[in-house]
Amino acid sequence: MKRIFITGLALLGLMKAYAQAEKEQDSTAYKNRKLKIEEIDLVSSYYRQNGNNAVVTGGIGSEKLTDISNIIDLNLVKYGENGIKHNYNIEVGVDHYTSASSDRVDLQANSSASSSDTRFYPSLNYIRENEQKGTTLGVGLSSSTEYDYQSFGGNISYAKKTNDRNGEFTARLNVFLDQVKMVAPIELRNDPDTKASGNSARNTFAGSLSYSQVINADFQLLFQADIVSQQGYLALPFHRVYFTDGSVHQEKLPDSRLKIPLAIRGSYFLGDNIIIRGYYRFYSDDWGITSHTANIEIPIKLSPFFSVSPFYRYYNQTAARYFDAFQSHNALDEFYTSNYDLSKFNSNFIGMGIHITPINGIFGIKELAMLEIRYGHYIRSTNLDSDIISINLKFK
Repeated sequence: MKRIFITGLALLGLMKAYAQAEKEQDSTAYKNRKLKIEEIDLVSSYYRQNGNNAVVTGGIGSEKLTDISNIIDLNLVKYGENGIKHNYNIEVGVDHYTSASSDRVDLQANSSASSSDTRFYPSLNYIRENEQKGTTLGVGLSSSTEYDYQSFGGNISYAKKTNDRNGEFTARLNVFLDQVKMVAPIELRNDPDTKASGNSARNTFAGSLSYSQVINADFQLLFQADIVSQQGYLALPFHRVYFTDGSVHQEKLPDSRLKIPLAIRGSYFLGDNIIIRGYYRFYSDDWGITSHTANIEIPIKLSPFFSVSPFYRYYNQTAARYFDAFQSHNALDEFYTSNYDLSKFNSNFIGMGIHITPINGIFGIKELAMLEIRYGHYIRSTNLDSDIISINLKFK
């Protein structure tokens, strides 16, 4: 937990020095022509979970896991001579986790390379906005690297505002080209039917269409429809499945999956100090899963510089047709998994956010405009529970 605060505070001095230098430079420059830092976000979080359905050991065993995440998000803006707004977003994230279940790949404590790992995930996005025409074009690249997984992504988006600027249509396409390292359970590595070496490809193509509309001064709505297609190796090689006869096998899933989520989001301003934000999503895929998500968050402004945001999310899903519990599959099954993320369950997530924007800045640094702390507790009907706390510092 100490690492969260060290990461954020160690950068404050650097940001303050940069802000002073930027002010001096801006005094003699045309602000609407110069590429400048508009905003910097520093986000650190700590996550821990406990459960007893570890997929690495066939749906039984400890799911204890901790994760520390640190992200820096840099947004730069420049206006061209023709009034076009150019946004450049650079994000770099680093996660470090320890996992009791992943440590059982080799069936000996502290023997598996994946018992702890560090994930590094940078991204770069460019957005070109024509404020006069109300159009926006965006492109981006991303990557994610960890011990047994490598991902490269790209995206392109287009948005168009209505003539009255109260509505906006957005289309977006994401592509992820991934490589999964074939790290098999130790007892299956000499099995001729086991994928135990090299890499396997996994590709994801996701299209999204959305429309947002300002109904009136107090009410806003957004509708979104997605379609996601995955191709390639969609299991994980170190996931065990135990059959009814006691034999152990490597998880086996189809090499394609089609997902269709549909969502609606709304915001209602209840006077000057309260906002009600609601969200609902329906999801279905061709593996047999259907799910419903409902979320509500109510930011309450207690003063001009301080607000709290209680939130609650409910989720339920049906099981994938390929899921069964420990020692429940048999040799007649074409595909099989004991991953409880694909089981039937419901979950509850409840928490609170605190948002602080003092007029003189955080810690006396005027350019450090916002501090947000969020805590959430998650409970799933499979006896998994978790807690997450995050800290966000916004620098302008």
